[in-house]
Amino acid sequence: MKICGQNIRKMRRSKDFTQEYMAFEMGISQKAYSDIENSKVKINLETLTKISDILEIKPSEICSISHKCTDDFEDKYHGLLEHMKKNNISIPKEYL
Repeated sequence: MKICGQNIRKMRRSKDFTQEYMAFEMGISQKAYSDIENSKVKINLETLTKISDILEIKPSEICSISHKCTDDFEDKYHGLLEHMKKNNISIPKEYL
């Protein structure tokens, strides 16, 4: 999860956006946004999507599912990979 926060900060800075701007666009406080970048809170899919929309990038550019941004996806991710392997379904590179 720490990787996700670091990537968010890096992408935000590359766009010259402030934490205050990001927080305003997301409808949260600057402190709440800072906690996201500092990996003090888990990033859920809704939050990841909001951030990626503001930064105009794909969510996978911030945090791939393999980095396990949230524990909720870990079991589903591995289950999906196992199912695909057992059924000889090709796995897109972005899911690895």
